[in-house]
Amino acid sequence: MSESDGETAKTTSDLIVERLLAWGVDTCFGICGDQINGFFEALRTHPEMRFVHVRHEENAALACVGYAKFTGRPAACVATAGPGALHLLNGLYDARIDGAPVIAITGLSYHDTVGAHFLQDLPSDRLLEHACPFSERVMGPAHALTATDLAVRSALMNRTPAHLAIPIDVQSWTCEQDTLSDKNVPGHVSLAAQPFTVVPPHEQLHEAARVLNACRRVAICAGAGARGAGEALERVAETLGAPIVKAGLGKDCVPDDSPYTTGGMGLIGTRASHEAFEECDGFLIVGSSTPYYDFWPAPGQARGVQIDVNADRIGMRYPVEVGLVGDAGAVLDALLPHLRRKDDRSFLERARATYRAWWQLVGAQAAASGTPMRPQVITWELSKVLPDRAIVTGDAGTVTAWAGRLMLRRGMAYSFSGTLCTMGAALPYAIGAQIAHPDRPVIAFTGDGSLSMGMGELATLAQYDLPVKVVVLHNNSLALEVWEQTALLGNPQYGCGLHPVDFAAVARACGLRSFRVEEPADAAGVLAEAMACPGPCLVEAVTDPYEAPFGESLKPAQARHIAEAFGKGEPAAGPMARNLLEERRVAMSPALQQHRGELGRYR
Repeated sequence: MSESDGETAKTTSDLIVERLLAWGVDTCFGICGDQINGFFEALRTHPEMRFVHVRHEENAALACVGYAKFTGRPAACVATAGPGALHLLNGLYDARIDGAPVIAITGLSYHDTVGAHFLQDLPSDRLLEHACPFSERVMGPAHALTATDLAVRSALMNRTPAHLAIPIDVQSWTCEQDTLSDKNVPGHVSLAAQPFTVVPPHEQLHEAARVLNACRRVAICAGAGARGAGEALERVAETLGAPIVKAGLGKDCVPDDSPYTTGGMGLIGTRASHEAFEECDGFLIVGSSTPYYDFWPAPGQARGVQIDVNADRIGMRYPVEVGLVGDAGAVLDALLPHLRRKDDRSFLERARATYRAWWQLVGAQAAASGTPMRPQVITWELSKVLPDRAIVTGDAGTVTAWAGRLMLRRGMAYSFSGTLCTMGAALPYAIGAQIAHPDRPVIAFTGDGSLSMGMGELATLAQYDLPVKVVVLHNNSLALEVWEQTALLGNPQYGCGLHPVDFAAVARACGLRSFRVEEPADAAGVLAEAMACPGPCLVEAVTDPYEAPFGESLKPAQARHIAEAFGKGEPAAGPMARNLLEERRVAMSPALQQHRGELGRYR
């Protein structure tokens, strides 16, 4: 703390900031406000705590999630009482659902006016307690260390957000204005903490190996819990001759050019992944509880083993025979010596052949010369120029599917709001990632619907000269909703159109360099130039809203629903049908083959 004479009494806020720093929490995202300004004084006088001024509190929390996902460590987000605290909620739920440690700090009304209908008088400690398993009101300086320690321990040990709510006057109270109770023994707290790695007992490992060794065709599904365990995962895949199918949050657990993976799964996955699930008789789930488990093997089709650090996730999505609770990497390493190498590699080889054919299809789609250009043009060319060790943040919408077409190499990292599917997360995630890793290139891959929710954070990039590269697919549509309304419900699109925004001009107005791409032939050069820019920049790519994000992975019922929507008057039936019924896509899609005649009437 900066003190002129070394005798200034420390406030509640000083004690909390200093304790966070002692825990290694040295970054704070947020916005000041009248009911949190006492805490901001402690931020001002503690320059060791880096403060990043974002434009919306939701993005402060999402930036913390991005920071945590790419470091494993928490950052803090801070907001005023009332609306500021409420704005944090979505980002905190994103942290809760995706398992990211975050520290949230909010203001409250004066300690003696709480509940008395004063300005912004909302009980944030109670409002945030479902999103934050630890949510506590700080009662004064005597309570500050205990509350902060418990918040940080909860966030680290449970991989969840934790929350401290501080009344405005309590923020500035000093120790002279507060007294310790008899039960609050001075010096009773410490920073001692021990990260733990859980490994199941030998008997469970042996039983899991017995199940997998008895199967001829094992498929692996790897999710967020497999991140960081890629080498162990590939060793197990090699031993079992098993393809690694990646749930959305597991995209970077092994690189997309790994000799064992078949890429993604679900509606936006690959045909190779779905074939592996359809044909397997053994199923190893590693750190995944994806909501798209309806694409997994049918219950009873395959004998199952599941690895998860959360015991309550075992058996939640599939009737596994053996559940192994623990850290994925440690459990896989312990399991490997019990597995027998399968001499028959045909199951893996067939899956890989289909995966290569799928990439060839993507490449052919990317070679198209028409306008508006296909999104695959951008993902294909961006994959070529992604710098080594790049961190890519994704978003919700059809852009989620196109991010699945990015070829991540070894050493790259990727994440997005995977389970909550928060639109607009890519940019604040990228801000958090770039703050955490100033030495690594960071790319925010987003859509126009997503970016328009948080364009103000472009100014944050400029204010802090964060060299994030923003790539936005611009199609003037909530295009995923177009396809979901048709494919999932059989209804024509409604409410999906977007008013055009000149994102390149907005970026320039915020102080960023920007580019606009309309012609497929220009994409490679523009993306290469953007990646080489020394500071923040934005690439706006005008793309076709009616390019199907999941044609190869449709289920027959979904293809039938699309035909029904066309019959009800879908206004874009023509271009949608033409894109769906591309010959090479149909050749890879049993669902499109089955309903080709019905869809073909609208070409």
